[in-house]
Amino acid sequence: MNDDHSKNNKKNFFSIFLNQIFHDEPKNKEELLKLIQYSKKKQLIDQDTYDMLKGVINITKKRIRDIMIPRTKMINLKLTYSFKKCLNIIINSAHSRFPVMNHDESYIEGFLIAKDFLKFVRYKPNSFHIKSVLRPAVVVPESKHADCMLKEFRLQKNHMAVVIDEFGAVSGLVTIEDILELIVGNIDDEYDEAESNIRPLNQYTFMIKSFTPIKEFNDTFKTNFNNNEVDTIGGLVMKKIGHLPIQGEFANIEGYKFTVHTVNNRNIVQLKVTSPKIT
Repeated sequence: MNDDHSKNNKKNFFSIFLNQIFHDEPKNKEELLKLIQYSKKKQLIDQDTYDMLKGVINITKKRIRDIMIPRTKMINLKLTYSFKKCLNIIINSAHSRFPVMNHDESYIEGFLIAKDFLKFVRYKPNSFHIKSVLRPAVVVPESKHADCMLKEFRLQKNHMAVVIDEFGAVSGLVTIEDILELIVGNIDDEYDEAESNIRPLNQYTFMIKSFTPIKEFNDTFKTNFNNNEVDTIGGLVMKKIGHLPIQGEFANIEGYKFTVHTVNNRNIVQLKVTSPKIT
């Protein structure tokens, strides 16, 4: 499908979409999802657009507890940390924002922003006092809805919030990126480690990321899977199965067995693939 044809399809879709909203308004979210599914089936939108629109609709169902970074995986600083210790953690983690815990780690005093820390690197590290450069911590309950949190992030121009449980104890962190990934999928940055899409487990079994392009799979396994309707291996398996599968479901395609290893509420994440044995 060329670019002009794709643009026209998307333009036609949004014309239909807006017409439905203003002249034949769907009565509920289920009807709206059916409209989007119909548009994808008619190839008015591609898989990525479909996933994003579905993500926008489904984001209202998500609560912060479903997407937060749990406390056990948080990278924290403490009020007692020296300049050198803070510097080492900042360099090694490559993060830009850090929650700073109090002395007994019972609550978060605030956030340290890496750019606020940088001026001490250039001038006098001995003058660094972590408490004097802290930004206020935004605190939200686990039960807060993700769409409301996204709106607050935008209005208050914050990127991170502390998550507390019903007893007021810190249970995790949530970032604006965590919420955006519900809509656009995983967001990698330049610090994320590069990892192969196709990882061998043994001679005939492989672990494959679902977003692996069909062309890459064909080049690796010398297959000839068709990519006219879908672009990725996950999309191909989803099409074969006919619905969003659960862990353990499988599909046989031209002698290759694709078993769903990991799945989220919208997509297949990872597949285990068994290739035919060469006799």
